[in-house]
Amino acid sequence: MAQFKAVNGRKINFVQDNHYRSTKGVLRGLHCQIQQPQGKLVHIVVGGVFDVAVDIRKSSPTFGKWVGEILSADNKKQIWVLVGLAQDFDVLSDNAARLDKTTDFWAPEYERCIAWNDGSLVSTGPSRASPCFPVKMRNAPRSKQQKDIHDEPLPDPHSRCMG
Repeated sequence: MAQFKAVNGRKINFVQDNHYRSTKGVLRGLHCQIQQPQGKLVHIVVGGVFDVAVDIRKSSPTFGKWVGEILSADNKKQIWVLVGLAQDFDVLSDNAARLDKTTDFWAPEYERCIAWNDGSLVSTGPSRASPCFPVKMRNAPRSKQQKDIHDEPLPDPHSRCMG
């Protein structure tokens, strides 16, 4: 955590740890929280995923831009997902286990999912014709159909991506 603090220039307070397990072909889909937005430090402990963060803050100069990275137990890379970004991951290995440290608690009533093929927020990674989605992602609307999705959370000016 000392290196993480050095990169960010400040201490980040993590309040929750999440552990996910998925199998090959699962595409989580873009998701975020419109209230209680979370910053996430993500790493993989088994297998590998392609992880994506997309800026959905309308007033941001990087709105619609994304960063993606292959994270795996072998390469030990991590990604810091800034507060206010939507996130997605695509499982590349037979099995994957992912750990996230978050800056706020999960609040399902504030979670929003965005269609995986939303033309305005394209995240490009390993592609396939028929991804497998969690149930809540199957009919996710496009971002433009969700008026509240672009509300601005509190800015996090000291945060940076980390690979």
